[in-house]
Amino acid sequence: MNSFTATTLALALGAGSALAENRMDTIRPDAPERAALGVFPVGVQQRSFTVPGRIDILNVTEDATPIHDRPLTVEIWYPAAPGTEPGTTYETVIRDGRTPTTLHGRAARDATPADGRFPLVVISHGYPGNRFLMSHLGENLASKGYVTVSVDHTDSTYSDQAAFGSTLYHRPWDQRAAIDFMAGLDDPLGAITDATTTGVIGYSMGGYGALIFGGAGVTQQAVDYTWGTPGGLLVANMAGTDSHESLVDDRVKAIIAIGPWGKNYNFWDESGLAGLRKPTLMMAGSVDDVSSYPAMRQIFEQATGTERHLLTFLGANHNAAAPIPAPAESYQPSPHLDFTPFDHYADAVWDTARMNNITQHFATAFMDLHLRGDAEAARFFDLVELAEDGVHALNDDGSPKPEHSYWAGFAPRTAAGLRFETKGKGE
Repeated sequence: MNSFTATTLALALGAGSALAENRMDTIRPDAPERAALGVFPVGVQQRSFTVPGRIDILNVTEDATPIHDRPLTVEIWYPAAPGTEPGTTYETVIRDGRTPTTLHGRAARDATPADGRFPLVVISHGYPGNRFLMSHLGENLASKGYVTVSVDHTDSTYSDQAAFGSTLYHRPWDQRAAIDFMAGLDDPLGAITDATTTGVIGYSMGGYGALIFGGAGVTQQAVDYTWGTPGGLLVANMAGTDSHESLVDDRVKAIIAIGPWGKNYNFWDESGLAGLRKPTLMMAGSVDDVSSYPAMRQIFEQATGTERHLLTFLGANHNAAAPIPAPAESYQPSPHLDFTPFDHYADAVWDTARMNNITQHFATAFMDLHLRGDAEAARFFDLVELAEDGVHALNDDGSPKPEHSYWAGFAPRTAAGLRFETKGKGE
């Protein structure tokens, strides 16, 4: 380790440093309204299950298409009983798949669930990622009365990253498997989970899967890629096929796709995207060079089969909105990567905790609107396009003046660097 790296790591891990605890649950004082924690303490459980009869993509050959039971591990956050003491740790690894890290949050491990029945939200990471990459959303939404299930997608995590074709094929089916698993729980956690009312949040390849799951089937070109899913098996996710149509799920009421990958490689065309039929909120960085911001704008423009929104973090790259703050251990180079692991989490322009809070705000409002029918939440999506064009003008009693157009839910001087657009069904 050179002296610069040693000094950087020492600062990151130093006494009194916020990084020393690797907090993934920070709510900044300038966070927008619905980023605030809800009234419920939060519980968390880890579960594992298998999905029978899935194609073993990694072992497909010209002569054989083997079938196996696909293993999945999930982290489940949920509203906990009153009086539950907050605070837990999550033992995991950073982006290199080797270096251990401990994340700190508010949930209580294996806490007793609260009384009631709560909508379900599935959280789906990128390639590679793991079930903790968006843990800030898991805890945050659970505090507001959602059961959230975050999936370790086999062949796509930091520790087991394998051929990309497996992710291309399995991702939307894993998302449905998570819903099926939660719907089938016959225990106190199952008793509080309303899987008939589900939202899906996906980042990067998770966003790719969510769009397919929501009805946007892929193209023949995507099926034919030699570097993609072998043997033409991606036809299962292709627009117009019976298998893809069977995937679309009435239980899913809304989708959030953050930095969704695929349009930049022609995985969708205009007709395929028109098949998206779930209310959709997209989030993206305006300089994303992984999923390509212009390509994501095409998704937004061409998904004419549903109402959709696009929230843009101006100046942000592919790490916009989704990842937790970079763990302290990621600040030093890893011999297992040709880049510093920090680059997997952080953005050069935006503070990660700030982006997380904005994501929490909009995700909460979107799920409240579409999973709970909370009409009051619609005001958070009736916004002037560029946040800095909003005018903050209130009377002494707090009521808005006629010229008031500041973004709903944002305190004065805090809505900047953001763009919000909406298109209705058929537009």
